[in-house]
Amino acid sequence: MFYKSIRENWRNLSKELKHSRLIEWRNSNAIVRIDRPTRLDRARSLGYRAKQGILIIRVRVERGGRQRPRPTKKGRRSKRQTSRKVLGMNYKWICEQRANRKYKNCEVLGSYPLLKDGRHYFAEIILIDRDHPQIKNDKQLRNIARMRGRVYRGLTSSGRKSRGLRGKGDGFEKSRPSVRANKKRRAK
Repeated sequence: MFYKSIRENWRNLSKELKHSRLIEWRNSNAIVRIDRPTRLDRARSLGYRAKQGILIIRVRVERGGRQRPRPTKKGRRSKRQTSRKVLGMNYKWICEQRANRKYKNCEVLGSYPLLKDGRHYFAEIILIDRDHPQIKNDKQLRNIARMRGRVYRGLTSSGRKSRGLRGKGDGFEKSRPSVRANKKRRAK
């Protein structure tokens, strides 16, 4: 019941509170470690517990397309037209990777979105310290701690979603083991 009320309160946040939080978060650094989760219900559902060795990181990323610099010379003109780079990654996955890049001794447990405005997307990432004794003694968390670099290999929940691996069975035959591997296998 307690977590249900937290969830409902988050859905019905007032405009003033959202506005003030966005201003505060915009003025802070892009990657910030915080003491406790903003959305306790989501954090608990992803495996967060208030114990040593578990960190909460708030990450800010820019929204919109990614541009690469337009080459001034070299190659045919047709190849110089596009400056767009299409990322096959969702914002949450990018946030997870950036948080893990800053805290190299940790692994990503999960993440959840917070707020977004016209320019930025904010998410909170739950990280676990691989070498902390509390994590090593925890039966569930120590298995995740052993999986080195899982966020870079697309093994977190948002990574699997971006790779099209959320479903099984009918309609997902061509997405396993991965889209590229399946195309390669069928091309033979």
